[in-house]
Amino acid sequence: MKLCGSAYTVQCMPGDNLLLHRAIASASKGDVLVASVSAFYEAGYWGEIMTVASQARGIAGLVIDGCVRDGEEIEALGFPVFCRGLCIQGTTKYGNGTLDQPISVGNVRIEPRDVIVGDRDGLVVVAADQVEETIAKCEARIEKEQSTMQALRAGKTTLEIYKWEV
Repeated sequence: MKLCGSAYTVQCMPGDNLLLHRAIASASKGDVLVASVSAFYEAGYWGEIMTVASQARGIAGLVIDGCVRDGEEIEALGFPVFCRGLCIQGTTKYGNGTLDQPISVGNVRIEPRDVIVGDRDGLVVVAADQVEETIAKCEARIEKEQSTMQALRAGKTTLEIYKWEV
């Protein structure tokens, strides 16, 4: 499971997912929905229907500091979801909250349009104004790691490569 896209932020009220439905309708193709649920984890805010709706609109994935339901179905659909867990409990539809405003997820502040990158190892948030610099640093790291792998395949040890004492 991998995702990459601009953050479209959603602040839901505890136990309510109407703002997520609004986000699906409002987000742009390629966006990653990033949602806070006000630290209420006893509800499944997202499921198969919302997944299908998001795929039809070209949304790149979901990051939610809360629970989802229909885990098997979401996985079978191949839609990237990063969540706190699974919960079958339903939600209300009052709709209080915010869209496309700064939020916090896991003590990380996320601004709309920050870039969200995720894979099975975890997630990273790149500030929108630091994307080019971050890409350059990533490319340099990849090049360095390829050089290290080549040296390892040639028989050097990590102790030799990194000049650590034996």
